[in-house]
Amino acid sequence: MNKNHSVIAEFSIVPVGSGETSVSRHVAAAINAFKNMKGLDFEVTPMGTILAANNLDSIFEAVRQAHEAVMAKGVKRVVSTLRIDDRRDKARKMDDKVKAVEEYMKEA
Repeated sequence: MNKNHSVIAEFSIVPVGSGETSVSRHVAAAINAFKNMKGLDFEVTPMGTILAANNLDSIFEAVRQAHEAVMAKGVKRVVSTLRIDDRRDKARKMDDKVKAVEEYMKEA
């Protein structure tokens, strides 16, 4: 995931009322729904998925596809959280944000 993007977002999706305490099956369905989208990179983390694209529309489309995929598994309610960092003064990589923090940590 070394592509430069202007929009980086953190997305999490939780099925409500599925009768299970594990959400892994539903998260997998959500990610499979958008994993072939052109212009979208993503990284699954333990607490959410990082999405990266060149525009907001791609981010919103990925979230929409994820919602539809989870609903298609019979879930009647889905709760999602989406945090968006839309920086237009320079292109970035997902790793750039982490590396910047790590550099400051070395100084402390």
